[in-house]
Amino acid sequence: MSRLFTPATIEATPTAAHASLEAVKKQLGVVPNLFRLVANSPAALEGYLGLSGALGKGTLPAQTRERIALAVAETNACDYCLSAHTYLAKNLAKLDDAEITANRSGASNDPKADAALHFAVKVVRARGHVSDDDVAAVKAAGYDDAQVIEIVQHVALNTWTNYINSVAQTEIDFPVVHARKAM
Repeated sequence: MSRLFTPATIEATPTAAHASLEAVKKQLGVVPNLFRLVANSPAALEGYLGLSGALGKGTLPAQTRERIALAVAETNACDYCLSAHTYLAKNLAKLDDAEITANRSGASNDPKADAALHFAVKVVRARGHVSDDDVAAVKAAGYDDAQVIEIVQHVALNTWTNYINSVAQTEIDFPVVHARKAM
């Protein structure tokens, strides 16, 4: 059971959140618990959806974005996000089980994505205080400055959802996947 109130329906959320949640429902077909939970603060929901939408317009491929979400969720031991992104990785990004397993370990079977994931995990573990060599390695793999910034933003966005779900102990409404342990 969640430690913070998760409205059961869109109508049970603050009125200011209704339009945003209807847009989520239109896009996903459902409104996952995370969105209804965050809707307790319409401002927080707007911020989350705004950053998520903006990053969706970036230059990182959708598969790389999902890979980062998996690596960050595993590193932060967030079962809710790990469950959600495992589902999305399989069903939307079309990643196979071997790739998802690698992603959860902060790696990828794709060499370029592997560099992004190694960098993303270092950003999480070092709380942003990465070395010159870390930045050079991700750039040597073919990521430009804008994409390095986008990787950091994806780490920040996913860390935020990890923290919200860990604080709230949000009820998982996806096929449940448990983190192995905090990395």
